[in-house]
Amino acid sequence: MPRNRMQPLRLICAPAFVAAALAAAAPPAPAQTNIDKLKQFKVATTDLNIPQVAQTGRNADAIRQNLKSIKLPPGFTIDLFAVVPDARHMAVAPSTNMLFVGTRKTSVWAVTDRNSDGVADEVKSFAPSLKFHNPNGVCWTKDGFLIVAEHNRVLNFPAAEFFYEGPDVAVIEVVGQGKLVPPEEESFNHGARTCRIGPDGQLYVTLGQPFNVPARDKLDLYRQWGIGGIVRMNAFDGSKREVFATGVRNSVGMDFNPQDGSLWFTDNQTDGMGDDIPAGEINRATRAGQFFGYPWRQGRTRITEFGYDKDPLPPNITDPQVYTEAHAADLGMAFYTGKAFPEKYRGGFFSAQHGSWNRTKPIGARVLFTSLKPDGSADKTEVFAEGWLDANGIYRGRPVDVAVMKDGSLLVSDDFAGAVYRISYQAP
Repeated sequence: MPRNRMQPLRLICAPAFVAAALAAAAPPAPAQTNIDKLKQFKVATTDLNIPQVAQTGRNADAIRQNLKSIKLPPGFTIDLFAVVPDARHMAVAPSTNMLFVGTRKTSVWAVTDRNSDGVADEVKSFAPSLKFHNPNGVCWTKDGFLIVAEHNRVLNFPAAEFFYEGPDVAVIEVVGQGKLVPPEEESFNHGARTCRIGPDGQLYVTLGQPFNVPARDKLDLYRQWGIGGIVRMNAFDGSKREVFATGVRNSVGMDFNPQDGSLWFTDNQTDGMGDDIPAGEINRATRAGQFFGYPWRQGRTRITEFGYDKDPLPPNITDPQVYTEAHAADLGMAFYTGKAFPEKYRGGFFSAQHGSWNRTKPIGARVLFTSLKPDGSADKTEVFAEGWLDANGIYRGRPVDVAVMKDGSLLVSDDFAGAVYRISYQAP
């Protein structure tokens, strides 16, 4: 592969003194003005009406029709929970029948099942007086604060599930704009962050590196910032930031095993190496400081770009727990903590495969289940739900994330169809 193939274009930045002069001359940007007001509990907009996303009609009917093709184990049923445009990662609210759904655009969605019938009644923008930037990652602190991890900013919303009705919502700026990664390392590629609160109460955020394969002159900078890894910090002020894991290409999904506190995460594969390599990964971090091999190795494959395959393998590489099919795009994952599913699913985890783009024959677009051994390591991985990729190789949907509802049902988000599905179980 040529040296620059797959590497994103970058904006050419003006010299620092020019940028400073322009900033001084220009009035405050509306988005920044709004966040400053919201941080002080002040009104940012006078329009209290938030448009809702239609939950009935031709689009909803077509999505339900497509779900008839989804194959599940006996006793399981899949239904449309909500029409949610560009639905990505999900955070189930701790106290109400709500969830918040991130996107790779400018909206976070508040999804509400007001009558508790297992189908959403209302979908509308959350905190629309703010302008989000790729707010893919959403998660909850243990005391009910909603975290939104954007491309290069992290926000914290106190009591979001109770104060989401209007456009103005109290906000804490955990990491200010341009301080999650260096602004010059921003890219349209691999900018979707995910987040989780760990057993230690710290906020964990995945930071994909912006190239298909990073050049050698980027490695020190990326290691310092945790780009191509996972960082953790105080969930309210961003203090005590440290790099938790390195050697990761682009993780877009993670979850803590509630049994032992270990952090599991998916990792997306290097493109352009062929249909069947490298294998996808689901990893397990049992402590801070572990190295997972990238860019010298991914799956079982040495990375040839920039001559990394000519180097001796670095020591102390932590091997993946699960190897998945190449380019299936393993994204969100969640441990099953409910009791509604059969015993075999309890204590294991579900993971979503978005589906391949860099492959001559598409694969993926499905949900996997992985059981664990008594020692907490991975046991068997099997397909749990599939059928979004039809017999003609056409995507009817592309799963992104999975989340467990309080009633034990499983939600699956789909950014292609713009929907969230609900999988429930009834013994046959």
